[in-house]
Amino acid sequence: MIIKGKEYWQVGELAKLTGLTVRTLRFYDQIGLYSPSGYSKSGYRLYNESDLSHLKQILALKELGLSLDEIKSILNDDNYNPCEIVSLQIERLREHIRIQQKLLKELQNVSSLMEMEEPLAVEDFAKLLSMMKKSHEKFFAERRSSMNHHFDKLGDFLDKY
Repeated sequence: MIIKGKEYWQVGELAKLTGLTVRTLRFYDQIGLYSPSGYSKSGYRLYNESDLSHLKQILALKELGLSLDEIKSILNDDNYNPCEIVSLQIERLREHIRIQQKLLKELQNVSSLMEMEEPLAVEDFAKLLSMMKKSHEKFFAERRSSMNHHFDKLGDFLDKY
């Protein structure tokens, strides 16, 4: 990914190099997650190899399913515990699988009823929709809870200094 002999990349070049959009890189800069090392005389963002390495860290954490706020908190915490992050993600994934298995069971039940050409009661269909809604609500509630945990850790870290 690193092009030898090039000291800096402008935002468009970095976007092409990483597969991200210019808009995404600018957004990361706007929220303080990922800023360039410098700017050209005409105001263009300039990124170096160290910036590229930092971006790889962000993308790796994002691949684990962490939110941008969580990633920002982790990268700002010199005492973060990678094992804690992995354990948290394992638990999130287990819960997500459990919810999806429950939803799958309900869908299979509905499918069986439909295949037997039995009328699907409105309450069965409503129950299925309700379960799907709860699945999504629970997922986002967990995300908020995790973000609050990381913000608390960041606050504790900042209080030390």
